[in-house]
Amino acid sequence: MQFKGAFTALVTPFSNGLLDEEAYRQLIEWQLESGINGVVPCGTTGESATLSHDEHKQVISICVDQVKGRVPVLAGAGSNNTAEAVELARFAKEAGADGALLITPYYNKPTQEGLYQHFKRIASEVSMPFILYNVPGRTSVNLLPATVARLNKDIPDVLGIKEATGDLSQVSQVLECCGPDFQVLSGDDFTVLPLLSVGGCGVISVVSNILPDKMSGLCSAWFAGDLPKAQEQHFFLACFSRMMFLETNPIPVKTALALMGRIKLELRLPLVPMSPANAECMRTFLTDKGLI
Repeated sequence: MQFKGAFTALVTPFSNGLLDEEAYRQLIEWQLESGINGVVPCGTTGESATLSHDEHKQVISICVDQVKGRVPVLAGAGSNNTAEAVELARFAKEAGADGALLITPYYNKPTQEGLYQHFKRIASEVSMPFILYNVPGRTSVNLLPATVARLNKDIPDVLGIKEATGDLSQVSQVLECCGPDFQVLSGDDFTVLPLLSVGGCGVISVVSNILPDKMSGLCSAWFAGDLPKAQEQHFFLACFSRMMFLETNPIPVKTALALMGRIKLELRLPLVPMSPANAECMRTFLTDKGLI
């Protein structure tokens, strides 16, 4: 399984405290019509931390059903509880997802050996393509290149990693240790082009929630060998990358999608709406860019 190009880390639309299935399906369909290369339900941007298990499974099932095999579905299935991660990965497989995105355990702060054993246990219980997810800024633990290489060597189902350290030196070390066939996806929108240049294969993107065509276009230009066009897209997207992280993700991107009329603006506590000043800044920005 190749997870290549631009994958959208989908938001989860809510309405009156519940999943807004209609808005979710419409968002997915728009992403596909706009040329996105893959989708990721139940990631950080999808507010997975505040979804119940039943909601988590519902979100994945709806996504798989709406996509209908047109692009890969990489389902969020990680947890800081190994047994729970096994359960979520098993469901992702049963639901028909093409792979599972496994975040490093958060809050527990396991050692590198603990991280290795966590992922090894999941793979021993469920066989499907796995993409590891390293985001130390949220988990307080860094999955080091040597551990990634060990997992890649020992577990055939570990095909790649979403690297959200923002550290291109670490990304380079991962590719150096694991080889060119290991699939490294950017977890930071501002590092997509630099990561591709050292051998990465794409991005799991927040910005592509609002600009799927532009992010997939950046990746397509790179793979077609059109560096000037890829650079042009990189710089075009740079200001969007900054705006989508004006406050904690996914607050800004949900605000943007609501202003664009694609979802209702509804977040789950402890996330709250943007400050009035930042919300007005977002409105002005999107108006200036012609998106509203």
